[in-house]
Amino acid sequence: MNITITPKAEKFMRRIVRFGGGPADSGFRLTVTAGGCSGLASEFSAEAAPKDGDATLDWNGLKVFLSAESRLLLDGVTIDFVDTTLESGLSFINPNAASCGCSSAESAKPAQTTVSIADIKRT
Repeated sequence: MNITITPKAEKFMRRIVRFGGGPADSGFRLTVTAGGCSGLASEFSAEAAPKDGDATLDWNGLKVFLSAESRLLLDGVTIDFVDTTLESGLSFINPNAASCGCSSAESAKPAQTTVSIADIKRT
């Protein structure tokens, strides 16, 4: 899998797992689907184990559970964490994706999706 997780995103993921209430060996489940302005929509949660068909990415000891569709959509993507006055959450930066046509000012930036902390679903 050709996925990069920045240190800020890794720290955020570890916090979600640590405070998720599961066993010590829980992981971070990330589900990405096609949709949204930049072409990606996503949700995440702390999970005790991967689901059938998931692959487990070991990132410095952090288990990240990814479905087959998520693995395809995240190929070549950098997962970052942003925390500004306007947004807070995971950001997916895909240098190969077309930029959003919503604003000409944004056209020079790589396509990016941010998931708000408020979107976390507790399972």
